[in-house]
Amino acid sequence: MTDMVKPYVVGIDVGGTNTAFGIVDANGKVIASSSIKTQQFGADLDAYINELHSALSKLIAENGGIDKIKGIGVGAPNANYYTGNIENAANLPWKGTIEFAKILTNKFGVPCTLTNDANAATIGEMMYGAAKGMKDFIMITLGTGVGSGIVCNGKLVYGHDGNAGELGHVIVRRGGRQCGCGQKGCLETYTSATGIIRSAQELLQASNEPSVLREIPLDKITGLDVCNAARKGDKIGKEVMKSVGVILGEAFADFVKFSSPEAIVMFGGPVKSADLFIDDLKATMDANLMPTFRGKIKVLTSQLKDGDAAILGASALAW
Repeated sequence: MTDMVKPYVVGIDVGGTNTAFGIVDANGKVIASSSIKTQQFGADLDAYINELHSALSKLIAENGGIDKIKGIGVGAPNANYYTGNIENAANLPWKGTIEFAKILTNKFGVPCTLTNDANAATIGEMMYGAAKGMKDFIMITLGTGVGSGIVCNGKLVYGHDGNAGELGHVIVRRGGRQCGCGQKGCLETYTSATGIIRSAQELLQASNEPSVLREIPLDKITGLDVCNAARKGDKIGKEVMKSVGVILGEAFADFVKFSSPEAIVMFGGPVKSADLFIDDLKATMDANLMPTFRGKIKVLTSQLKDGDAAILGASALAW
């Protein structure tokens, strides 16, 4: 699997907020990692690539130099495994089609492979995490948006054009909230970190219910603020997190019908607060499952350190 001369690969996870990257050995150990802000240069792709190159080169230099790097794997939103391009990503600042793999291959002089960020996390979870040994499971990543990876018979489902597994853009409320993808009512608009913030803002504006969230300017509320409020017993915070559980539960019951997975694994920032919505999720999912599936599907949270699943999955691509 590995040659002694080039013992490492690089995994890069391009997120809507942060871009995390790490150097990974053949045993799937992240030996060094760091990150930069994805949005810091706005739409200036060149400036972002230069910053990524400089930060990653520094990390590589501290760990034996570029000669030790066999390849680079990247997970990014709307990234196409077949073309190596990022295509019209709703949560990234660069529009249109970006030849990301080609740009990085030229920049580092090391071959680069690319896949959807959720697919990368799915591969990481399958090789090293909660889904180790599973042949059929669905990975749901909750972050700035909602991504997913679908594994059937031990293989990641890519579809004919590389774009399969966009479960975050399944419509859960017809005519609902506007999504960055152009549709209305996508799962992402209710259950991502961004969706959690939107729900809190709507509830605060629609009622006079006392809430600790009123101490924060409406446009400054974060997903973490909402989770912390719910944890303190705040009524609005609790209502938002309950709605996350209910909507995910309804959606998961639908997803199960598609591929009959052994488990649905959740990963990402909001999942750290899964205790606030997991009971509602499971109860709602159970109530909406066909009897033939009831009691058979595990709902799990990622076993990999936050940030590592996507880096590990992306690095697995490079091997």
